Amino acid sequence: MNPGPWGILIIAVVVLLLFGRGRISSLMGEVAGGIKAFRKGMADEEKPVAEIDQSKSEAPMSEAKDAERSKDA
Repeated sequence: MNPGPWGILIIAVVVLLLFGRGRISSLMGEVAGGIKAFRKGMADEEKPVAEIDQSKSEAPMSEAKDAERSKDA
């Protein structure tokens, strides 16, 4: 029970009538944004764990040192 070319065309017209052109294009834009975010997340995950740990541990240390300096002054 495969839809032929006419069946696909009728389904596409019905979907277009139900949702409208603007809503479909915005939905496709959101899907594309989600794919880009997923790819970026996958690329970020390829960083070595040691680099991530160092970058996280450096920020709190410098903030703590700044807090100690302000207390001493």
